[in-house]
Amino acid sequence: MRHLRPLGPTTAVAAVAALTLAGCAAGGATSESDATAETDLTAPTEAPAASGAVMAHATLTDVSGDDVGMVTFTQADGVTEVSVEVEGLDPGFYAFHVHAVGLCEPESSPPDDPSQTGAFLSAGGHLGADDDDHGAHAGDLPPIYVTEDGEGSLVTRTDRLTQDELFDDDGSAVMVHAGRDNFANVPERYAPDGPDEDTLATGDAGDRIACGVVE
Repeated sequence: MRHLRPLGPTTAVAAVAALTLAGCAAGGATSESDATAETDLTAPTEAPAASGAVMAHATLTDVSGDDVGMVTFTQADGVTEVSVEVEGLDPGFYAFHVHAVGLCEPESSPPDDPSQTGAFLSAGGHLGADDDDHGAHAGDLPPIYVTEDGEGSLVTRTDRLTQDELFDDDGSAVMVHAGRDNFANVPERYAPDGPDEDTLATGDAGDRIACGVVE
């Protein structure tokens, strides 16, 4: 696969052009106004300031250990911008979350239930899952859409993710799931008693297919 690089803010660089005015006045000399124009045109232009500072990144790998994407976290204007690039996936929507533990072990158990095993269960649940139901977790983010060429991207901004949360005692991880995410939005006509426990926890996002430790 092609090398995926973090999507941090870019800085424009102004090129300095050397301009020679070759036109001659009637007397064969360059006028004072021409000299002034030459000076102004060749002055370097100041590059615009970067929009924010990259505070974290993660490389997404699948259960086979192959790289499938890159995630970058950038702080700007009091919010966190999350940028994602993925490739090599089937077309469609994929749920995308930040999980509470910075461990991406392909065959592992959840931190609180050693009796279970599965792909990337070591990353635990969603970041902020103890505070509310799914849809309101700090780690709940929009899904990624992958086009027919197998590539997808996402850029979103949130004020619920902070550097302290991403880098707490056990770290954090980004996760791509096999299915879409309904954000526990199940209409009452389908579930008169409300969404079940799994839906409230994950939005029925399905298996974990790619994971990356936030660094």
